[in-house]
Amino acid sequence: MRELLITGANGQLGQELQRARLPEGWRVVALDRTALDLTDAAAIAAKMAERPWAAVINGAAYTAVDKAESDQVVAWQVNALAPAAFAAACAKAGIPLVQVSTDYVFPGDKQGAWGVDDAVAPLGVYGASKLGGELAVRTSGARHAIVRTAWVVSAHGNNFVKTMLRVGGERGALRVVADQHGSPTGAADLAAALTGIAMRLADDVEAPTGTFHFSNAGATTWAGFAEEIFRQSATRGGATATVEPIATADYPTPARRPANSLLAHDAIEHAYGITPRPWRDALGDILDELIGAKQ
Repeated sequence: MRELLITGANGQLGQELQRARLPEGWRVVALDRTALDLTDAAAIAAKMAERPWAAVINGAAYTAVDKAESDQVVAWQVNALAPAAFAAACAKAGIPLVQVSTDYVFPGDKQGAWGVDDAVAPLGVYGASKLGGELAVRTSGARHAIVRTAWVVSAHGNNFVKTMLRVGGERGALRVVADQHGSPTGAADLAAALTGIAMRLADDVEAPTGTFHFSNAGATTWAGFAEEIFRQSATRGGATATVEPIATADYPTPARRPANSLLAHDAIEHAYGITPRPWRDALGDILDELIGAKQ
């Protein structure tokens, strides 16, 4: 049995990685924060030395974007130093590493989708710490794939879809930012892409390495996303609400957000043959799980 070591077991991505369909002979070993302290480099090295892992998918992250502005030490420990520890251990043992990163490494000021080689310039601590993780992996000597993603949602944990359904059902009307652009990403779709890349890296020493982008296809805004959530929810007998578009300036937060988070998919399509499906389709699957099929 070949084993993929997964971090962030209790997160949206971690839960979907555990549900991902793998070929016979493969299995996931998923660790949460109680099983592995990501702020402890020695513990990471010890875990990596326990057995001959086929590959590692580091999906754990400090994702509290606003809190990171005042909790910088922990954010950097989890988002930069932990990937550094994993990468060092992977390089030593000859194990491939898939590191999950974020659109927040970009400043958000570009027209059109961000390419993998576009200049990075994070706007806050979260993006800077994730970029630190990228740099640690990239310079470690480990065979790796860094996969940036954005706007991750699922039927698990806390995310935009579940918040809209809950708050919309309570209030009936919501004000949602309409000048931030991006592509929602279903955690299940992301999990499928990551496991596919990890297994390819484990099987083929000539498999493509480097930096890739994965999100679902199509562009929207947070307000447009909310409108589609309620439209599809209504067809399933779920919560519905009116969405009032507002500007980012009308909803101030401690951390600045990129105005444009669109990610280009050409690198992952060319290297791995992964073509993301439309985000509305991924949303439909999530709502099927949360509410039920269309009525």
